Amino acid sequence: MSKHNHKLNEIKNEKGELLSPTLPDEVKNYLIDIDGTICDDIPNEEPERMATCDHYPDALEILNKWYDEGHIITFFTSRTEEHREVSEKWFAEKGFKYHGLLMNKPRGGNYHWIDNHMVRATRFKGKFTDLILKNKEIEVFES
Repeated sequence: MSKHNHKLNEIKNEKGELLSPTLPDEVKNYLIDIDGTICDDIPNEEPERMATCDHYPDALEILNKWYDEGHIITFFTSRTEEHREVSEKWFAEKGFKYHGLLMNKPRGGNYHWIDNHMVRATRFKGKFTDLILKNKEIEVFES
């Protein structure tokens, strides 16, 4: 695991008060699930499989490419804190480059992320590739 020092853009509101800073437009902040996204889908109830599961080679290639391009890679998983050590060891053995590992994501899917910063969601459907732009219908708050 490594840390890039990304320069954050200072943002102020109309009163001149500081707001949460943002990354430069060219840097993306990727939050990526582990199980079923970069490797076989392994439930927390079978942690012994986490150490030996296969990774998806296209995920390793694309994520390391994004990392090398200067993007932030953070894994966001429903694995619990007790699975951190086996997960970090697995990342090292497989060669995944990343900046952070967030444990204890709520289980069950059907996620709806609400944030004051721009959020883009991409559902993984079996293969990592470079991302492309498509227009899709989304749910938003009424203005």
